[in-house]
Amino acid sequence: MKRIIVACATLGIFLAAGIAQAAVMLDKVIAIVNKEVVTWSDLYKTMEFEAPPAVKALPDKERREYFKQNEARYLDTLVEMRLQIQEARQAKVGVSDDDVNRAVEGIRQKMNLSKEEFEATIKKEGFSMQDYRQKLRDQILVSRIVDIEVRNKIVVSEADIQEYLKYHPELSMENEGYHIAQIFISPEKEQKEVEEKLKAIYGALNMGTPFSEVARKYSEDGSASKGGDLGFIKKEHLSKEFLDVLGRMRDGEVSPPFGSENGIHVIMLRETRLFRNATEYREMVRQRVTDERFSKAYKNWRRSLRDRAYIDIML
Repeated sequence: MKRIIVACATLGIFLAAGIAQAAVMLDKVIAIVNKEVVTWSDLYKTMEFEAPPAVKALPDKERREYFKQNEARYLDTLVEMRLQIQEARQAKVGVSDDDVNRAVEGIRQKMNLSKEEFEATIKKEGFSMQDYRQKLRDQILVSRIVDIEVRNKIVVSEADIQEYLKYHPELSMENEGYHIAQIFISPEKEQKEVEEKLKAIYGALNMGTPFSEVARKYSEDGSASKGGDLGFIKKEHLSKEFLDVLGRMRDGEVSPPFGSENGIHVIMLRETRLFRNATEYREMVRQRVTDERFSKAYKNWRRSLRDRAYIDIML
């Protein structure tokens, strides 16, 4: 079945019909990328292919309206895709039929569909398997040229990691945390009543009463029933008041009383924990540095392709 496309600059209407013998392409060039033309049909096929599931599920009229409103954005993406494909071809980067077969099979298995069901799904979305395979081939080709020209050139050393951590101390807060138990006193109490309660709390603790028992007896929040246990909490989720106190404590110690906007706290630091070991943590930081550098390098590479190219947009 061939798709018949009628397109015009003012309406941008995309229609399909199913009579192969009568198929007539009334197309229009909407962009030139170096020596390659981009047509209405190229653009609308791309939009149909790239549209999110929610858009694909819209009735025809609403979907076409969405496409009409987003033509310029999708065309910009298509132009960039063409530039990268051209760069890959110039660099003699190839994609074999076996590469495409493996990609198709991987997607089919991920969707848990039989071969027939998979092909029916592709057809239902308005594509032939040939169109679908070509889209995958283009995506693989672009991925490979990006690896060659951008990703594989990014090297992150140990010195880079140290430098990054120096300027991003907040990362340690994502990795470090505390196992805390607390005794909470409501701020609504009179000063004398608070002082008497604190005296009773520390008196019991100094007598050797387990912190959990003291918390059950004196704490005024929901954690009392659990012996004041708050579990492990990452640094990034703790207030400044808690962090200031915990920073001066060792595992097993009980803090002096301190206030926060919620009330008065007495806490026990049960354990300080790294949520990742040293190797995992450094690899996490290495990946973050790599991702940031890749994002910047990829943007610059794409800009350089545009700067060197002849692009004429006629949308």
